[in-house]
Amino acid sequence: MIQLIFSDTIIPFNSDENEIITFLETEHIVEGYEEISNDIGSMKDLTEEEIAKHHNYANMTAYLKKLAEEFPELCTLNSIGKSVEGRELWVLVISKNPKHHIPGKPEFKYVANMHGNEVFGREALLRLAKLLLINYGSNEYLTRLVDTTRIHIMPSMNPDGYERAREGDQMVGPGRDNANGIDLNRNFPKRKIGAPVQVQPETLRIMEWSKSVPFVLSANLHGGTNIVNYPFDDFQHGRSRTGDHDIFVTLAYSYARAHSNMYKRGMRCAGNGGEDFSDPPKGITNGAEWYEVSGGMQDWMYLVPGCFEITIETNCAKFPWAKELPQFWNDHKFALIRYMDLIHHTIHGFILDEQTGKGIANATISVNSRGKILKSYEYGDYWRLITPGTYEVTFDHLHYYPVTKTVTITTDSPSFFLNVTLTPHSYQTHSHQSTTDSIASPINNSQPNSNPIFVSIFALISLVLLKF
Repeated sequence: MIQLIFSDTIIPFNSDENEIITFLETEHIVEGYEEISNDIGSMKDLTEEEIAKHHNYANMTAYLKKLAEEFPELCTLNSIGKSVEGRELWVLVISKNPKHHIPGKPEFKYVANMHGNEVFGREALLRLAKLLLINYGSNEYLTRLVDTTRIHIMPSMNPDGYERAREGDQMVGPGRDNANGIDLNRNFPKRKIGAPVQVQPETLRIMEWSKSVPFVLSANLHGGTNIVNYPFDDFQHGRSRTGDHDIFVTLAYSYARAHSNMYKRGMRCAGNGGEDFSDPPKGITNGAEWYEVSGGMQDWMYLVPGCFEITIETNCAKFPWAKELPQFWNDHKFALIRYMDLIHHTIHGFILDEQTGKGIANATISVNSRGKILKSYEYGDYWRLITPGTYEVTFDHLHYYPVTKTVTITTDSPSFFLNVTLTPHSYQTHSHQSTTDSIASPINNSQPNSNPIFVSIFALISLVLLKF
């Protein structure tokens, strides 16, 4: 085992990509295509005939509606709003009890086709949805993933652009922008001071949706090269790394490593269609260090709703020929599955009121005074993506006394379940313990919490489940 380099994480959180990648490989934290295939085991896949076709808006809508009709207990089809030209922005939600958030169950999302002429991600997500549904109950790995995760799949964020795009487009064809001629990946509120953007309907709907659901992890699928890009996409004071740099590199490299060849060093694609930048010679990159973008979606996701998002450039051609889709699907299917599973590499649990036993919404979760400060959801449930190491995790709220817990994450046990009880300032029945007293030993990750207070949260969960 590599010794601690900083006081918190085994992985130096602000170190060079190559150092982190070396650690991930040495400690076998990431797995390759064949290993993941073995982990998942035998599963039903789609036929080559099913895979080798494109879906325009009408066909995509029919495809999604058919899945919702065939698997009503496992998925539900929603629209989060409409595009400029009135097309629905479809989201298929897949899970056991898919219609509502279940307290304690993390929320994941994939979004594709943000640039309308970048289409493989759209097709990959349609196949992924069906793969999860047809294997439920027969493949243990995929069944567990569906049972323990609420998965949101948006095949097309820019359906108007897609209808203008043309099959065979390698790099610079029509359909990239929305119907108003706006690049949606430059349309989110910017970190940098400058002219405000005119937020488009598609962008606004994504923002509203992302703030209404407690998304933990996300990926945005693009096309045009073969690489994973992570925040930040722009520089501030000469810096483009987040305070969760080790986590983003781990997320990005985990996807690239699970792909059949994305992780390999060397030329990404044969050419860049006249662009004024060169693709990095490895499978992942910090966005701004590749080329700077302001107003990108992944930066906004991290900064505002607190969802960790990466951008996956799936393949070199933007609108590949239908006959090429089976090869791309085989390249990506295990990476798409494994990336979803990373949502469970978290410190997670419930933050509860000592007096009432109810969950506390909007309590803050901070780790070693660095990285993103996250907030609990309305039931008090929370999730904090993390890498191996020992951390001081502080739970706080304006109306409560803060509590700090010591948590150790190992490479063998990347998930840590931790319930925390906060004492309200107004609670006079018992004297408040000192901060030192409240730094209790961590809850054993393998043991259920027997505190009577926790019974109340299960009662709350039961009430929620009665809705289904």
